[in-house]
Amino acid sequence: MKSYTITVFLLLISFSIQSQEIPKYNYLEIIVVQKANNSGRVKRIKVQEQKSLEGKRITIKEIEDLEGTSDLLNYMNDANWEFVDRQSVVSEENDPVWMSYIFRKRK
Repeated sequence: MKSYTITVFLLLISFSIQSQEIPKYNYLEIIVVQKANNSGRVKRIKVQEQKSLEGKRITIKEIEDLEGTSDLLNYMNDANWEFVDRQSVVSEENDPVWMSYIFRKRK
């Protein structure tokens, strides 16, 4: 009876530990360079080699061939990458706007 109680106790602990596991994510940064003066036209989409791309069905070439931010968001959504954040950097009035898009995918 004592071994049965210990076995049940250990099983309950293992279920509790599994249910409290924090989900792990892969993060991906994509740089979108847009024209200045609020025209919003995309000049270029740039992706650096990142560990989170290893073994995934999306590629740098496919991402960089996209023409606009809506195309990028749709492409990433179709590949089950969730949009997390966007930050922009503007240096001078007529300089391009650099936008950093962050996506995450559950491992």
